[in-house]
Amino acid sequence: MSQIGVNHLTFCYEGSFDNIFEDVSFSIDTDWKLGFIGRNGKGKTTFLKLLLKAYPYEGNIGTSTVFDYFPYEITENQMQIPAADFVEEIKGGCELWRVFCELEQLGESAEILYRPFQTLSPGERTKVLLAVLFSGENDFLLIDEPTNHLDQESREHVKNYLAAKKGFILVSHDRDLLDACIDHVLVLNRQTIEVQSGNFSSWWENKRRKDQFAEAENEKHLREIGKLKQAARRASGWADKNESTKIGYDPVKQHDRCQGTRAYIGEKTRKMQSRVTQFRRRMEREIRDKEGLLADLEKPADLKLMKLEHHKKTLVDVRDYQLQFENGEKPLFTGLTFHIEQGERVVLHGGNGCGKSTLIKMILQKAGVGSFGLPVRETGVCETASGLVISYVDQDTSMLSGTISEFCRMRNLEESLFCAVLRQLDMERVQFSKNLEDYSEGQKKKVLIAASLLTPAHLYVWDEPLNYIDVFSRMQIEKLLLDYQPAMLFVEHDIRFREKIAEKTIVLS
Repeated sequence: MSQIGVNHLTFCYEGSFDNIFEDVSFSIDTDWKLGFIGRNGKGKTTFLKLLLKAYPYEGNIGTSTVFDYFPYEITENQMQIPAADFVEEIKGGCELWRVFCELEQLGESAEILYRPFQTLSPGERTKVLLAVLFSGENDFLLIDEPTNHLDQESREHVKNYLAAKKGFILVSHDRDLLDACIDHVLVLNRQTIEVQSGNFSSWWENKRRKDQFAEAENEKHLREIGKLKQAARRASGWADKNESTKIGYDPVKQHDRCQGTRAYIGEKTRKMQSRVTQFRRRMEREIRDKEGLLADLEKPADLKLMKLEHHKKTLVDVRDYQLQFENGEKPLFTGLTFHIEQGERVVLHGGNGCGKSTLIKMILQKAGVGSFGLPVRETGVCETASGLVISYVDQDTSMLSGTISEFCRMRNLEESLFCAVLRQLDMERVQFSKNLEDYSEGQKKKVLIAASLLTPAHLYVWDEPLNYIDVFSRMQIEKLLLDYQPAMLFVEHDIRFREKIAEKTIVLS
C-alpha cells in the first residue's frame, strides 16, 4: 500500500486557452477501488494519461507506483492474430498461465486466446484485455470505461470480476457498475476536486444534500444582502436630507434653530454616514460568504423534445419476423412479434451479435430513413405506418467530422438552437470552435442526441445512445423522456436507464 500525491497540478493542451487542471492538490491510496466521476470533457482520461507521464505538466505527482492502462492499443497486425501471440507485447512479462486464471474468473474459456483477435466479440475482447491487465503484480491499474458496447451478460461478468479486485481507478458512467465495484470516489466537480469514501449512490446522496444546503444558504445570504441594501439606502437618504439642513433655515417655522445647531446637524449626519459604511461592510462580508456556495452545484437544464403526433395508433408492426445474413449459417432471430404504439417506449435487449442494430436498420429502411444495403434475407412482416418520421441516434460516431456549422447545414438544423441544446448538455462554448472529429466520444454522442432532440419526429430510434455519456447527462435525458413520453425504440445496456425508461422489453435470442 502506498500513496499517490497530487500537488499543485496545472495542465492544458498545447494551443488551448483553458486549463484542464489548475493548481489541483489531493492524495489517494493505491489499495483503494476508486471510481472516477465527472462530466464529459472535464479531464478524466487526461488525468490517467498524466499519471502515465504521457504529457508534460506543471506541479508534482508523487508516487513510487507502477501504472498500467486499459484499454490497450491493439495494432492492425495484432488484430489479425490470436491474443496469445501478442499479450507480452502489450504487457511486458505477462505470463499466459496468469491470463488463463483471470479469464476463468471472467467466465471465459482460454480458447478465445487462440482465435484471431478481430473475430472476437466486443465482450470477448474486453475480457481478454482485462485478463491481461490484471495478470501482473503490484501494478496500480487505470481502467477507462470498460463496459461500453458490452451486452448485459458481459457487463455482469466484468462487474463481478472488478468487485473482487482492488488497487485501481475505474472511469465509468455506469451507476450500477460503480455501486458494485468501488469503495472510494474521486470526483471532478465544476470548480473543485474531492475524494470521498463510499460508492456512487452514497456520494450522490451526500452531494444532493450538500447542494440543497448550498442553495438554502445562498437564499439566506441573498435575503440578508437585500435587507442591508435597503437599510443602507434608507440611512444614506436620511444623511443626505439631514446634511441639506445645515445651511439656511426659516426663523419663523424653525424658531428653535440658531447658528450653533450646524455643528449638531453635522455630527448627526456623520453618525448616519458611519451607519451606511457599516451596512456596506456587512454587505461585502455577506457577498464574500456567498461566493463559491454554488460553484459545484449540479442543476441540469430541462431539455425539450419536438415530438409529432401520428394519425395512426400503431407506428411499427412486427409479426413472425426472421432475419438471416446471406452468408450466415443460422438466423439472427426467428418468430419475432411486437408492435410500437404512440407514446410507448420499447427496448431491444439481448447479447452482442443477436441482431438488435440490424433490426433497427431494417425498420429505418422500411420508413425510408436511409438505405443501409444490408445483405440479409427476411421473412414475416415488418411494417411502419405511412408517413412515419423517425429521429435516429446511431451507436457509431465515426461519421462525424467538420464544423458545427457544416453539421447543422447537413442536418437542416438551426445552429444557434443546436448550440443552445449542447450548452444545456453542459458542453463548453470553447468546444464549438473545434472540428467534430476532435471531440471526445462523449461529446460526439451529445452532438447526435442534440440533433435528435431538435428533429421533430413520431418515433425516436436510439441505438446505444449513452455510451461515453456522463452520469449527470444520463439523469438529465431520463427526466426528459419521462416528462415528454415520446414513442421510442432503443437499445441500451445501462440497466438503471433501461429500468426507468422502458415500458416494454423485447428480448432477441
